[in-house]
Amino acid sequence: MPAFESEGTRSQYWVQKVYKSTQAYYEVTKPRIQIMLLFTELCAMMVAHKGLPDFRITSAALLGLALSSGGAAALNMWYDRDIDALMERTQKRPLPSGLITPREVLVFGITLIVLSFFILYTAVNPLAAILAMLGAFYYIVIYTMWLKRRTPQNIVIGGGAGAFPPLIGWTAVTGQIGLPALIMFAVIFMWTPPHFWSLALYRSADYARAGIPMMPVVRGARKTKRQSVLYAVCLTLTSSLLYFTHTVSSLYLIIAGTVGLLFITLTVITLFESDTTFVWARRTFAYSLLYLPLLFIFMIVSSAL
Repeated sequence: MPAFESEGTRSQYWVQKVYKSTQAYYEVTKPRIQIMLLFTELCAMMVAHKGLPDFRITSAALLGLALSSGGAAALNMWYDRDIDALMERTQKRPLPSGLITPREVLVFGITLIVLSFFILYTAVNPLAAILAMLGAFYYIVIYTMWLKRRTPQNIVIGGGAGAFPPLIGWTAVTGQIGLPALIMFAVIFMWTPPHFWSLALYRSADYARAGIPMMPVVRGARKTKRQSVLYAVCLTLTSSLLYFTHTVSSLYLIIAGTVGLLFITLTVITLFESDTTFVWARRTFAYSLLYLPLLFIFMIVSSAL
């Protein structure tokens, strides 16, 4: 009986080890962020096609982006493993926790990006593959390695990394980069600062401890809030431009104005909130997570009208 128990214990140990390792690899791809990236890509594809495109193209484009963005996220965690260990928000990630080694994450990230290029190049089109590689390069090199630890404008300039999916989706369907796709890119670019700064306002101690020059840490809460209002206004104006490309109906213009005005209102209320109180900063962050899906859903709905 002891021998059977020992064998069963060893089997259980290896099952748990494989499970934890698989879970760790999954987590380094930042799956929650990937959901938003894949969603905006799919929306751009549906707006371009005025409906759901061919299944083969759709599935290949989504898989390609999932691999490139997952690989880029893994390399981001590989590079940032030192500061991730210092921040409460990130110290339980797989690398600081010791669940997998830096070498394993490095090889994993590079492999995903190479696979992404192969799939997009062969199953979609070369331009989509190139755009996916540019997006990964932007996130890994320009944002992670260059901007993040050097300037409070890290999120402003780095926001372009998360704005590539609509370009990839539009290109997957049309074979070229159209003006509507560029406007979608600009929408996500403008959305990123007020979205991320609302989080940074109540996580500023975390960023300060890690030595990351986030806007609230370097310039203070007051200036961060003012700039958030400005970006929310620019976001609302930018989002309305899509209507003038004749890609979407007037319904979209109404929705874009409504959700944009609410975003502006929340950033203004946050501006008048005490710099040591973060109730409205948290609410603005929560709303920013809802804003982008709402806007892109109505892009699809209104493009079919």
